[in-house]
Amino acid sequence: MAKLNVRKDDTVEIIVGAKSDKHAVKGKRGKVIKVDVDNAQVMVQGLNIVKRHTRPKNAQSQGGIVEKPRMIDVSNVAVVCPSCNKATRINKKAVEDKDGKTKFVRCCHKCGAIIEVKAAKTKKKATKKSTKKAENTAEATTTETVAQKTE
Repeated sequence: MAKLNVRKDDTVEIIVGAKSDKHAVKGKRGKVIKVDVDNAQVMVQGLNIVKRHTRPKNAQSQGGIVEKPRMIDVSNVAVVCPSCNKATRINKKAVEDKDGKTKFVRCCHKCGAIIEVKAAKTKKKATKKSTKKAENTAEATTTETVAQKTE
């Protein structure tokens, strides 16, 4: 199983397909919703929409035509670089961490800009954890001061 260059929340462009096809139109762009590493497929928001005709399962549920996105093979999409705004291949670039360790990051093949989606998410998670720690320490100090005042 090969490692994929496409990740969730990447913007991708469809690079194959007919211009008149309703499902996956060549040149359209969208955000990756889901990545299936085992089958090497991605689900892109708003693209490759298929109409599914469903029957009512019981008296409460309704039947009808449901539109849902289908998976697209990874070889049929290309990642869009956020800085040069072009569909590009992915290179790996060695960058040193704060700890001095070498880490490989994804970068654009055309302009060389670093493409990282996880960096924004980790910052959000870190701020949530730090605020919880700050709240816990604030509660501990207030209970200590209340205990000292009552003595």
